[in-house]
Amino acid sequence: MFARRSLLAVVSTLALASAASIPSPVLAQAWPQRPITIIVPWAAGGGTDAHMRTLATFLEKDLGVAVNVVNQTGGNGVTGHSAIAGASPDGHTFGAVTAEITMMHQTGLTRLTWRDYTPIALLNRTEGGFLVGKDSSWTDLKSALDDIRRNPGRYKASGTAQGGIWHIALGGLLKSAGMDVAAAPWIPSQGAARALQELLAGGIHIVTASPGEGSALIESGQVRALAVMGPTRNPKFPAVPTVKEQGINWELTSFISLQGPKGINPVIVGRMDAAVAKILNSQEWRGFAEGRGFTVNYGGPQDLEALQMQLDKDMAETMRALGLIKS
Repeated sequence: MFARRSLLAVVSTLALASAASIPSPVLAQAWPQRPITIIVPWAAGGGTDAHMRTLATFLEKDLGVAVNVVNQTGGNGVTGHSAIAGASPDGHTFGAVTAEITMMHQTGLTRLTWRDYTPIALLNRTEGGFLVGKDSSWTDLKSALDDIRRNPGRYKASGTAQGGIWHIALGGLLKSAGMDVAAAPWIPSQGAARALQELLAGGIHIVTASPGEGSALIESGQVRALAVMGPTRNPKFPAVPTVKEQGINWELTSFISLQGPKGINPVIVGRMDAAVAKILNSQEWRGFAEGRGFTVNYGGPQDLEALQMQLDKDMAETMRALGLIKS
């Protein structure tokens, strides 16, 4: 028995040594070797979740393995982003890294920054929107802001975590309109989907999120979009004016990207990026995006890195002006 166990130990050691001697590019060529997991830091049903679940369906066909989407919410987005950064860099775990990664560290929620990930591909950039329920008395952005100005603290808003991208969207809008940034108190949520549910239930009065995230509710008449925060109108909702068209100098766009933990083999990065680029350039993907009111803004690893570097700087300036950075 002892001799048999010794022999097995020797064989196992030789096998590990043999695997270790194989160049990493060769191992990467065999990728993927098992199902892939995509972690989403936000709740199911939102825009980020929709992007990743649709992407997963296409990736399964392209890569030939199952691609599973797992929602890991909590901690104002920190839980899911931490899980992505802490995963094994073997190319079988990726995640939806969103614009919040350029913001969370600024408020002290986490030490993670965009530098803690391997950038794969930018999926889209999406503008903020000012959304209200069907029974709201507000017919345009001006009437909403005038009412908020007259009744500070009465109307509550949500759309994402405290200090998240859509919180900044509201604060920046109010500040640009010459108002107190706290005039409409922010109620944190685990994403736009949860916030929209609360809007329908009457628990809040405003959701700042991309029109695409509220697309189905807008089309069904349950939610109305009073403004978009991009430089131009959203093609899906051409009747909704921009904030600037309504006399307020304010814009804000977010992004959704596919990234992995630091240290993924460059060969795997290249193969995954190529797969995503092929998908995003397909008519099927454009049909999904345009049908939901999202834009398609593919960018490779270098494009994504440059975007995050710039947004990190821009967000710091905006958040400091809003009093969200204490230092």
